[in-house]
Amino acid sequence: MKREMASRKIHLQCPIASNNASYLSKVIFWTFLIACLPSCSGKNEDEDYEDLILNKTWVLTPKVYESDVTLILNNLLEGYDNKLRPDIGVKPTIIGTDMYINSIGPVNAINMEYTIDIFFAQTWYDRRLKFNSTMKVLRLNSNMVGKIWIPDTFFRNSKKADAHWITTPNRMLRIWNDGRILYTLRLTIDAECQLQLHNFPMDEHSCPLAFSSYGYPKDEIIYQWARYHSIIFGEPRFWRLYQFAFLGLRNTTDTVRTTSGEYVVMSVYFDLSRRMGYFTIQTYIPCTLTVVLSWVSFWINKDAVPARTSLGITTVLTMTTLSTIARKSLPKVSYVTAMDLFVSVCFIFVFAALIEYGTLHYFVSNRKPSKDKDKKKKNRLLRMFSSKAPTVDIRPGSSAVQMNNASHLQERDEEYGYECLDGKDCTSFFCCFDECSTGAWRQGRLHIRVTKVDSYARIFFPTAFGLFNLVYWVGYLYL
Repeated sequence: MKREMASRKIHLQCPIASNNASYLSKVIFWTFLIACLPSCSGKNEDEDYEDLILNKTWVLTPKVYESDVTLILNNLLEGYDNKLRPDIGVKPTIIGTDMYINSIGPVNAINMEYTIDIFFAQTWYDRRLKFNSTMKVLRLNSNMVGKIWIPDTFFRNSKKADAHWITTPNRMLRIWNDGRILYTLRLTIDAECQLQLHNFPMDEHSCPLAFSSYGYPKDEIIYQWARYHSIIFGEPRFWRLYQFAFLGLRNTTDTVRTTSGEYVVMSVYFDLSRRMGYFTIQTYIPCTLTVVLSWVSFWINKDAVPARTSLGITTVLTMTTLSTIARKSLPKVSYVTAMDLFVSVCFIFVFAALIEYGTLHYFVSNRKPSKDKDKKKKNRLLRMFSSKAPTVDIRPGSSAVQMNNASHLQERDEEYGYECLDGKDCTSFFCCFDECSTGAWRQGRLHIRVTKVDSYARIFFPTAFGLFNLVYWVGYLYL
């Protein structure tokens, strides 16, 4: 029994030991495998990445080193004479031009000029600059410009032109392998524009920008627009055309004959229309209101001499000031502009209102009593003094007042009149005397009552000014 128990114990312990050994070996194996996996995977990823880079490098074009570009430029410039134009003595050089309008304005009417900012591009072929290389084009900076031939283009109507040099010269040069050259630069030009101000401020203008070769005539250099839409402009709302609206542009090609030969002249015309807002607020409305203000005197009593006189003089001086201010924004042209006409007519209306009251006051205040009226007044005064009631003479030769509670005798307006002897005092077509309404002189003449001159003016002045405005605005805006 004891031996059987011992053998069973031995058999039970052996499987447990064998199981522990196999488990330990498995743990060691998996630990070693886990430790090796990151390094193996990292190595594979690096190898894949290097293969990817090699593949990408193989897809790109062969690298051109700086020494190759320098070698190309040195070969191109070797024996190159930049004083000679391409194809000299063989055929004319064709210069294709493009233009990008960056901004226009302001327009200076006094100096007859306008400011324009452009990017100006010229394209031509120079067979001396052909090269064979994997590069199709050489993109160079402004330092290369002085080493090759460029056209001697100048702007014919420019008063002042500035090239931009900040931060570096704003010039660009491109050379293609077939000898084509592109040269661009940025310019700000003060160009002359002859403004015709007959319709000012309702005028429209075409301001030109003309350029050509300075020294090469037509048989040496021919300018032409590079393509149909060779002139492009930016957003007009950022331009400095404060008083003008941009209508559009057009380009032309002309030939100008001079003593040195025929030259091809390229021109761009910018169509501008003046906006009237500023002048309406500053000139037209104040002038109109001043004229209307002068009509107020027609409703003031004719005996209020200080009020009507001061109003008339004030309106006249105001119109003088407005006309002076309106002329400051114009050059000293010798012809009459539309604004000059309007201001002048307004001044005439204001001055006529003042003259109307002066005429009225003259005829009303300077009455001459007739001989018959003098006799009647003398007889009346004699009867007054011969009566029993004591009287006091208030105004010699004019009135008497009874002191005893009797009636007051005063002179009436009809006591005074004008002497009219067959038209000797009324020789004009208009007669301003109330008492001269009859007689031989009355035939074929018009009678006007002085006391109703203000009534006539209240109708005549507004009607005449309204008709003038109708003809003025229709004529200048629509005809």
